[in-house]
Amino acid sequence: MTELWNPTATGVLRLPSGRLVRGRGLRRPLPADSSVPTYGVYLLGRRAPEVPWQARWLRWPDFRLPADRVEARAVLTEVWQRSLTERVELACGGGRGRTGTALACLAVLDGVPAEEAVGYVRAHYDRHAVETPWQRRYVAGFRPVSGAAGPEA
Repeated sequence: MTELWNPTATGVLRLPSGRLVRGRGLRRPLPADSSVPTYGVYLLGRRAPEVPWQARWLRWPDFRLPADRVEARAVLTEVWQRSLTERVELACGGGRGRTGTALACLAVLDGVPAEEAVGYVRAHYDRHAVETPWQRRYVAGFRPVSGAAGPEA
């Protein structure tokens, strides 16, 4: 089994279930106080740079929403599932807007009510996370695929 994130490492968010996920900004260097991910999802308007671990690019332009919402839901569900046994990170350019939005969606998958998920991420990850009104509305409307996630899954 893969060693999981250090819960006190930079950018690591503990979900209510205890799952750990790291958020970060790609414009900053890798945090010196943590391990490298085993899987990363990069939320960018253009193809993500190559990394030495397994990774996926989700087309998500800066200050906007995912280009394909069905794909985004599937990718975020996979991230939530993998976070149980792997070091998973979500990252965009600055690590706040798109990353915060994706982390808030993971919180919903983890059982946080959608209307409370942005507050949860701001309290436990970055107080400036989820930058735009449409990102907040996206989280408020985010729902897990029936039977695909939830604290009991």
